[in-house]
Amino acid sequence: MKKGEAVAELRRRHRVQARRLARTGLILQGTITAHTPVRPDSGERARAKTYGPYYQWTFKRAGKTVTVALSAGQAQLYQKAIDRHRELEAILREMRDLSRAICEATTEGVKKRKRKSGRQVGLS
Repeated sequence: MKKGEAVAELRRRHRVQARRLARTGLILQGTITAHTPVRPDSGERARAKTYGPYYQWTFKRAGKTVTVALSAGQAQLYQKAIDRHRELEAILREMRDLSRAICEATTEGVKKRKRKSGRQVGLS
């Protein structure tokens, strides 16, 4: 593959990722956890009673951890938004890699000077 064709392919892949980025939708950072506590039944000590599940969304705001209680419906919606955020991060990583490759392929870097033979380079 020639250099021009390689750059065209990189640009095409970059455009594909940009289109995916435009279709991302709602995004959230964080984690959803479901808690299902099991406690002894007050009527019969030998039996256990299960409660929940209770859902929590945990995320960072200004360097502090924030935890929010959620309903089951909210937990589903929030989890989809969190999954989209992870997909968004993967798209951005790919776009950064492609952008770097395009920039390197389409620009000329600094020319390195050749060392003069016989001369030692060192610190005194």
